[in-house]
Amino acid sequence: MKDTLAILVGGGPAPGINGVIASATIEALHNGLRVIGIYDGYRDLASGDAPRTIELGIDDVARIHTHGGSILRTSRTNPAKDERTLATCIASIESLGVRYLIAIGGDDTTYGAAKIAAATVGRLGIATVPKTIDSDLPLPDNAPTFGYETARSVGAEIIESLLEDARTTSRWYIVVTMGRKSGALALGMCKAAGATLAVIPEEFSGPELDLELVIDTIAGAVVKRRADGYEHGVAVVAEGIVERVSAAKLRALEHATRDAYGHVRLADIPLGSLLRDGVRKRLDELGLQTTVLTKDIGYELRCAKPVAFDVDYTRTLGYGAVRYLLDGHSGALIALSGGRVEPVMLDALLDPATGRIRTRLVDITTEAYTVARDYMVRLEPGDLQSPQLERIAAQTNLAPGAFRERFARAGSGYI
Repeated sequence: MKDTLAILVGGGPAPGINGVIASATIEALHNGLRVIGIYDGYRDLASGDAPRTIELGIDDVARIHTHGGSILRTSRTNPAKDERTLATCIASIESLGVRYLIAIGGDDTTYGAAKIAAATVGRLGIATVPKTIDSDLPLPDNAPTFGYETARSVGAEIIESLLEDARTTSRWYIVVTMGRKSGALALGMCKAAGATLAVIPEEFSGPELDLELVIDTIAGAVVKRRADGYEHGVAVVAEGIVERVSAAKLRALEHATRDAYGHVRLADIPLGSLLRDGVRKRLDELGLQTTVLTKDIGYELRCAKPVAFDVDYTRTLGYGAVRYLLDGHSGALIALSGGRVEPVMLDALLDPATGRIRTRLVDITTEAYTVARDYMVRLEPGDLQSPQLERIAAQTNLAPGAFRERFARAGSGYI
């Protein structure tokens, strides 16, 4: 009797999921395995309900690698919410006759897989394939997670259109992008499109982030652009800054819905509106009349047709996951390093302090960040000194000294 490989997808969609499913299926079939796809991630497995499955053959997956979305759908169910849920999930997997499991997902899916692997040593072979457009998993060589390059490409095109609209109509756009804790996607889209500036959580020191400082950073850029003779621009803001704002200062957080892992659904927080209204108020205080609009970019990126990079990348990852399992291993995340498959043990990804998967943040000490920052338009320390100070303050109703005092924090450089 053939051993069975099961494939499931957890978390939010990302371009390239189908590439992993296709290559893993083909490689498994070539090695004599039976392959089933489990619909809706861990949802039914964790509840004890009979999961809907499909037996996958080569004809089912031969051309899906170029398509966005997930043929197996996805869910955010947490299989390790508690010991009972974990035990139910494992029993459900084993009831399907599964010997090997490939879980495609981000940090939460990887966390669930780590718990399943630890509880089934010698019985199940578990591998995860890292997926998230946020690119916030700690992969070797600082490699992006699959889906990121497609999301950045599609997002950059949207921002390029907004830049042209802003120039044509003499207005500003505040673009809020996905990215729970990391500003990688916002920064990457800004850098690729040549947006006016990006604001990411990694730039702000301290455990809490003052939303007023974000507002001043954007308003300061508007004023500086005015001094340079331009009345338009696009500011790209990572939605993850919301998680650094205290609930006392952002009451909306107290009432926001949460997913199965306890995360605030950032899409339910009206960050764009809060920033837009704050910037409008600040500019009004400075005596400036500027049209400021907001645009969210996120859901339209997640199921986009994958670019060639992600198609290539995911086909190798799916192949590598199967080879890892057939070699008798279990409990690793499948990554690439120098073109070679490099398994990373799931336990090594856990943060000892939290017990959760570590988040990779943007390293603002690197040249990659420095280049992006140097090409932005935002207040810098030199702008608060003569003669720049007088030139910029002249755009407002503030005297140079008052302007410097008002924007001292926003113009301090690395905040």
